[in-house]
Amino acid sequence: MLGLRDRFRRKPKETKTDTENVERITDLEQLCGSDKETYEELLHAMFLDPRKVGMTMDEAAENARKTEKAKDLLKAKVWYEIAGGLAIYEGDAKKTAEFFSAAEKISGMRYPIVKNPEKAVAVAKEFYKKHLTTVPA
Repeated sequence: MLGLRDRFRRKPKETKTDTENVERITDLEQLCGSDKETYEELLHAMFLDPRKVGMTMDEAAENARKTEKAKDLLKAKVWYEIAGGLAIYEGDAKKTAEFFSAAEKISGMRYPIVKNPEKAVAVAKEFYKKHLTTVPA
């Protein structure tokens, strides 16, 4: 039978095991390895599941051009980013650089992916192969 003091005693704190203390590494970090620049580029530029965007790269690019002509630069920048993300998914490094360069020009923001789109697209392709059932050729 527990005494009155025993009822209010604190339970001993559980200690974390070594496996809980290990920092979790994402698949994208693993694919990038020590190349932190490519990791950061893709972290901000690629879609986890681009199939859910609901449009093609060409449709997004056309929307970007239309909104840019209409002088709605904020929407144009967003459409160029979407088109660039879809270009990454489709494995088109040239289009990736083109769309993110256009977004840079409009917004004045820097998109490091423009420097080396080939490497970023290659890493993204490996990521999509692992996580999506259908990946464009």
